[in-house]
Amino acid sequence: MELEKIRNLSDEELVHQEKTTSEQLFRLRFQVSLGQNDGVKKLRQLRKEIAQIKTVAKERELGIRGAAKDAAADASTAAESKKGAR
Repeated sequence: MELEKIRNLSDEELVHQEKTTSEQLFRLRFQVSLGQNDGVKKLRQLRKEIAQIKTVAKERELGIRGAAKDAAADASTAAESKKGAR
């Protein structure tokens, strides 16, 4: 899943996506340990996706990304109001 798609998920969807991806990772690790699968690339991809999901969740918790978006929205609103005042 791409980072932009992850950022567009709601908090509930983010938690659900993390759980399903973690479950997929567990199943794939199990298959690799039994020798049924040689999915090294898929393992790497799943670990990266979980890290991205956790990063986005932490950013939301700390208000990092949301604050930047809010500041940009406030700046654009202020610019529009100045145009309207002329």
